[in-house]
Amino acid sequence: MLEIKDLTVEIGGRMILNKVNLKVEQGSTTVLFGPNGAGKSALLMTLMGFSGYDIVGGQILFKGEDITHLSVNERAERGLGIMTQRPPNLTGVKLKDLVKVISNDHNFDTETASKKLDMDRFMDRDVNVGFSGGEIKRSELLQLSAQNPCLYLLDEPESGVDLVSIEEIGTTIDGLLSSRSKCSVDHYKRENSALIITHTGQVLDYVEPDVGYILCNGTVMCRGNPREMLKEIKTHGYKECIKCKRATL
Repeated sequence: MLEIKDLTVEIGGRMILNKVNLKVEQGSTTVLFGPNGAGKSALLMTLMGFSGYDIVGGQILFKGEDITHLSVNERAERGLGIMTQRPPNLTGVKLKDLVKVISNDHNFDTETASKKLDMDRFMDRDVNVGFSGGEIKRSELLQLSAQNPCLYLLDEPESGVDLVSIEEIGTTIDGLLSSRSKCSVDHYKRENSALIITHTGQVLDYVEPDVGYILCNGTVMCRGNPREMLKEIKTHGYKECIKCKRATL
């Protein structure tokens, strides 16, 4: 589904990602761990094609196609979708109108989806304006539901929300990953994939991870079992990860 080859990225001339190599297999959930400032969010923003993230080396392949220099909308059209950690307020844009635009390519039941996420009372409000942390996350998930992408890029979906919202968000993400998307060719086989950034690991109580990576100082340090990785991180922190020389392939 996604292959990142020696990806090197700069912001304002400062290197933030250095020869990152990472794969997300079709139908799998890949988890990305790392300390604050490691470059995790920058990686997701680069994958989605946001401006200001200058790719100075390497490639991004999505379903076998080189998308390294495609625009945000071209990547979205091909099936990439993102939940950012701090989405902007969109004053003057009603949530219902945004969802309508996003879902114009397929039959999406906005009413049912908004009620399921307890967002039906927010549909006539400006996007994210006055929303709580949990409401913003649910708004982002509603938009992703409408887009129905092949690959979900999720930046700390559990951050800034209460325990009830975490459960709601986690079960919704699990449902999205299990649903059919434009990538689906076999009704009985899961086709959607995800790359999830998590600090606490709480989202893994609801989503079954397949592979984990650890990113430190802008570089992938290792690849392995995500639950074992999380246990080690909770016990020893990231200092041991920086010292560790396990292979990343």
